[in-house]
Amino acid sequence: MDTVINSFVEKSKEILQDNLVGVYLHGSAVMGCYNLAKSDIDLIVVVKEFIEDSVKSTFMDMVIDLNEKGPAKGIEMSIVKRCVCKPFVYPTPFELHFSVAHLDWYRKVPDDYVSKMKGEDKDLAAHFTIINHRGECLYGASIKDIFADVSVQDYIDSILNDIADAEEEITDNPMYLILNLARELAYLKDELVLSKKEGGE
Repeated sequence: MDTVINSFVEKSKEILQDNLVGVYLHGSAVMGCYNLAKSDIDLIVVVKEFIEDSVKSTFMDMVIDLNEKGPAKGIEMSIVKRCVCKPFVYPTPFELHFSVAHLDWYRKVPDDYVSKMKGEDKDLAAHFTIINHRGECLYGASIKDIFADVSVQDYIDSILNDIADAEEEITDNPMYLILNLARELAYLKDELVLSKKEGGE
């Protein structure tokens, strides 16, 4: 994991150059429950300005290469502009996103992927909350300088959106959803920001 993360940071610096503000790690890797067979590597990249599609293409080629060297669930990452982090904007605009769920799309029609993979993502409120509470700055400006606090209202909306289809999907992916429901209940009842493992416990 460390080799992939270190390479991601160095390649991000090379590709984004002066536009790069910072790279931030969240998820299981910072919450003490990383599992090579079941976890992904969760990263947020913050930039100053708009990114050209040609730069996005180079960045995506790097991500795909490292994704193949990473854990079974690969890399999940989003690139966002600094201006949406502080003050926090919700739903949060993003410039580029990748997870293994989108791997086939990128491989089949990379130009289409690069031009269309942008928009708004409610999940980013949850990711930013984890960064603020448990995250690690891998490169660049400190977390407190870049990320504003996410309001309770926005965070709750984000996590409820994440489990909106749980009743239909729980039989397909019971471990993920049961642990996710448990940790979200811990926040709703006690305002605890937990990993899935901690939620289960």
